[in-house]
Amino acid sequence: MIIGRLLREHRNIDLLLVALQRELEIFEEGHRPDYEVIRAIISYFEVYPEVYHHPQEDLIFSKLKRCDPDGAALVGDLAHEHQEVIDRLHHFARAIDGVLADREVFRQDVGKIVRDFIVCERHHMMWEERDFFPAAVAALSAQDWAEVASALTDHGDPLFSETAEAASDALRAHILQLEQEAEAERSALAFSSALAGNPRHNAEREGPH
Repeated sequence: MIIGRLLREHRNIDLLLVALQRELEIFEEGHRPDYEVIRAIISYFEVYPEVYHHPQEDLIFSKLKRCDPDGAALVGDLAHEHQEVIDRLHHFARAIDGVLADREVFRQDVGKIVRDFIVCERHHMMWEERDFFPAAVAALSAQDWAEVASALTDHGDPLFSETAEAASDALRAHILQLEQEAEAERSALAFSSALAGNPRHNAEREGPH
């Protein structure tokens, strides 16, 4: 079912938010995060939610407004919500670009921008799952869902195509792999630093004088 696919996409998006939150923690501790991971996450959000995920939801919402205007009004303004998501993403991307370009930016300001992005993304998905999706499931008929599915596949670059989904999965897997490698490298450095600062370990390595 289409809603099931959207829910899976939400779970996949949250995996990336977890990785981004970890990089934010590194940044806020005063260390250098893995900017390759952060830029890859930004690229993912610029393409898949913005180009594929949100248009699916917008189409469903247009059906909901036709089938149940009162229910749609209770849900709220989805188009406005999606525009705010885009605006937050661009604000986030500009902040990271500023850091990478060595422009004078305050660390706490960048941290707040990234944290706001994470919190608001999660709130947005929770709102959709709590209010929008149930309203759509209750109001749309089987014919409505068939028309939604048809609209999403009747063009050259279908939103529900296996190619688009496979590309999304591959990019997400690549980002999560980058995050795992960054965590492994940080753990190794922390372990080496701990050993270097351990007098007993150093004495054992040097042996008796």
